[in-house]
Amino acid sequence: MKKKLFAMALALAAVTAMTGCGSGSESAETEAQTEAAAEEGAAEEEASEETEAEASGEPSRLDKILESGVLKVGTEGTYKPFTYHDDNNELTGYDVEVAKAIGEKLGVEVEFSEITWEGLLTSLDTGTVDLVLNQVGVTDERKEKYDFSTPYLYSYIALITTDDNADINSWEEARGKKTSLNVSSNYALIAEDYDMEITASDTFSKDIELLLAGRTDCVINNTIAFNDFVTQKPDTPIRIAAVQETPDTVAIPIPKGNEDLVEAVNQAIDELRADGTLTELSEKFLGTDFSKELTLEELQQ
Repeated sequence: MKKKLFAMALALAAVTAMTGCGSGSESAETEAQTEAAAEEGAAEEEASEETEAEASGEPSRLDKILESGVLKVGTEGTYKPFTYHDDNNELTGYDVEVAKAIGEKLGVEVEFSEITWEGLLTSLDTGTVDLVLNQVGVTDERKEKYDFSTPYLYSYIALITTDDNADINSWEEARGKKTSLNVSSNYALIAEDYDMEITASDTFSKDIELLLAGRTDCVINNTIAFNDFVTQKPDTPIRIAAVQETPDTVAIPIPKGNEDLVEAVNQAIDELRADGTLTELSEKFLGTDFSKELTLEELQQ
């Protein structure tokens, strides 16, 4: 392949050299021919590489998983209620149990590696793990490097206020109001868009404390954090006043070039959604079925 590319480079160099001797129209025509030859060469190189990969007979990532009988999954283990250790020190949580269920659908055992957030995607890149299930949001930046499975969780950014606050029932009605949040979070950008007066806070619990004390008018966070809080403290007089229409989706990142693994994981997730497993797990760990898209009315129930 290298000899072919070298010969092609020489031919292109020769064509380019002749360009300077011709007229303007001839030069333009020659440049077009040069570009076409370069594109053809790139296509031939790509096709050659694909043929060599196929000829090598190297098993795909999915093949290796099925042959070994083990699905290696990376997760933090410190992010309740998604991935954490219970009172018996057993690794569990919504993401952990979804991973186990996917393994069952593939017919393999699941082996977990607990890795810090900063190292999770790196471990995926190096092949230390086969999949990462740890609330990885689907973003345009990540989509440049990874293919994503079908979403297995939907989270909405919510505007939260007290039960007795009749003045805030929409994002526009919260314009200019007081809020508290982590100033480095995406929620701060939303608050700025609505000209809110921001008090810095590090935790959602602190945000709710300030809200109930009357020091702020509203809180911006996601529906899962809200639901988890009211599940733990059901008598807290707070409600969701509004949500953003488009949910944040959580899915499984898979390095590009593993289409068969993406297809297998998608099939497993589709089956888990159809047989009610995702709903059961979400209700168990999150209090509500966040495995599907919800309306504001459903979120307020």
